[in-house]
Amino acid sequence: MDTNSVETIHDGREDFDFFIGSWRGHQRRLRERLKGSQSWEEFESVSVVRKMLGGLGNFDEVTMQRASGEMRGVTVRLFNPETRQWSIYWADSVGATLGAPMVGEFKDGVGVFYDCEPFEGKRIFSRFLWTHDSPDSCRWEQAFSQDGGATWETNWTMDFTRLS
Repeated sequence: MDTNSVETIHDGREDFDFFIGSWRGHQRRLRERLKGSQSWEEFESVSVVRKMLGGLGNFDEVTMQRASGEMRGVTVRLFNPETRQWSIYWADSVGATLGAPMVGEFKDGVGVFYDCEPFEGKRIFSRFLWTHDSPDSCRWEQAFSQDGGATWETNWTMDFTRLS
């Protein structure tokens, strides 16, 4: 068999390797979500990200300096080798519980992750997008949809710059 004709299947377990290390983040968070607001809160953060489970996951801890005070959060990302998808779990110092995971994968260098979550008494779709254009910078953004994914409102962005 000609090995040059065999298509390589993208495994995906290394898709978040770009994020391993320490990062300074500039965050913009919409003050009111799904209300047509254009008022943004801006603040700084520091994140430390490390691999776990022999590369099948990673863990990050973030400290955010918001006007309302310091907020801490953790993210656990787990890779499923069978589905080749990631599950992303979040907890913060406000609620201190793990929510339902965002699930998705990277295609053509962009990570797209979805879940359906409660928001102000109803269920909405939530989406994360991850992009990275250099070894020392990357971007995360969150958007909500209240019409089943037909339209999206971006409500939180983080632009990261590598510290180490």
